[in-house]
Amino acid sequence: MNQVNSLTVIAILSCFISLLLASFLLSVKSKNKISNKLFATFLILSAIDLSGWFQYLYLPGLSNFGMAKSLLSFLQMPVLYFYVLSVCYSDFKLKPKHAWHIIPFVIANLVMIPRFYSVNTISKYSLWEDYNRIYEVIYIHVSIELQFIIYIIFIFVILNRYKRIYQQNFSDTGSKVFQWLFQFTFVSAVIHSVVILKNILKFVDFRENTFESVQLVLSILGLIVICWYVLKALRYPELFNGVNSNTVLVEDLNPREFHTNSKQINQLTSYMEKEKPYLNASLTIRNLADQMGMNSRELSITINQKLNQHFFDFVNGYRIQEAMDILVDPAKKDETVLEILYEVGFNSKSSFNTAFKKHTGKTPTEFRKIGLKSIT
Repeated sequence: MNQVNSLTVIAILSCFISLLLASFLLSVKSKNKISNKLFATFLILSAIDLSGWFQYLYLPGLSNFGMAKSLLSFLQMPVLYFYVLSVCYSDFKLKPKHAWHIIPFVIANLVMIPRFYSVNTISKYSLWEDYNRIYEVIYIHVSIELQFIIYIIFIFVILNRYKRIYQQNFSDTGSKVFQWLFQFTFVSAVIHSVVILKNILKFVDFRENTFESVQLVLSILGLIVICWYVLKALRYPELFNGVNSNTVLVEDLNPREFHTNSKQINQLTSYMEKEKPYLNASLTIRNLADQMGMNSRELSITINQKLNQHFFDFVNGYRIQEAMDILVDPAKKDETVLEILYEVGFNSKSSFNTAFKKHTGKTPTEFRKIGLKSIT
C-alpha cells in the first residue's frame, strides 16, 4: 500500500472515530451538556477538516461547496476556546457577544467571492493553476496560523487563572481537570505545528515525497490523538468540575477591607485541629467560612496572604498530618494506604502520594515502615 492510499485509509478511520465519539457526546446524559456539545462540535469540525485528505473520492474537482467546507477550519479554534471556558467555569453559557469569533470565517468567505465563488468552473481551474501565488490562499493560510497562535495564548491564560482559583478555593484536587485541558491544548498545539510545517512546504521548493511523508505523519498523529480522546472520555466520564467565573483571585482582593489579626488565625487553627473539617473531601473555602461564621473573602485573605498558603495546600497539610498519625499507629497497621487516604479526606491516590511526599519527603509506605519500626 503506498503513502497516498495509507493516508486515505487513516484519514477515513480518524473521521469515523471522531464522528462516533461526537455522536456519543451529543447523545449521552450528562451534567456537562455544554462542554459535551462543544467538544462534539470540535470533533465534527476536525472530521470535516480531515475529510479533505480523501475529498477526491466524493467531491472531485473544484467547487464552492468544497471551498466553504475547507474554510470551516476557521471555526475550530473558537470552538476549542469555548470548550476550555465551559470546562473551567461551571456557569459558562454561549451568548450573542460570542458571535464575533466567527468574523475570521466570514471574512475568509468574502475574500473568496470575487475570483472563486462567483466564477464558473473553468475560471476556478484557471485561477488554481498558480496555486502558490494566489493571494486569497496565502491570506487564508496566514490568517489561520495567526488565529491559532492568538487562541492558544488565550487558552493558556485561562488555564493558569483556573488553576490558581481552584487552589485558593477548593481542597479536593482539580488537577485532573487542569491536566486534561493542558494536555488537550498542548497536543492540539503540537498537531497544528505539524500542519504549519505542511503548509509551509506548499509554498517553498520541496521534494514531493517529503510533503507526502509529512502528510502521512500528520494523519497518524491525528488518529492517535482521536483514539486518546476516546480513552479519556471512557475513563473519566465525570471528569469536569468547573469554578464560578465570578470567583475573584485573592491577589485581586483588597486586604484593607478586612482586618485579620492573630486571634482569627488562632481561631482558624484551633477549629481545624478540634473539628477536623478537612476530613470532608469536598471541603471548600466557602463551606469552612460558613462553619466558622466568617466572611469567605476574609478567610481567603487569612489563609492565602497571612499564612502564605493556597487553601488547597493549607487543608492538605492537616490531612497529611492526620495520615501520618494513622500510618504509625500500631493499632491501625492493617489499614491499607488506600483506606487511609479516603479516611483523611483525599479522593485520589495520585494526589495523596504527591502531597504526602511534598510534605514528608517519603512515600506513605516508606513513612509507615520507618515509623512502625522506630516504635517497636
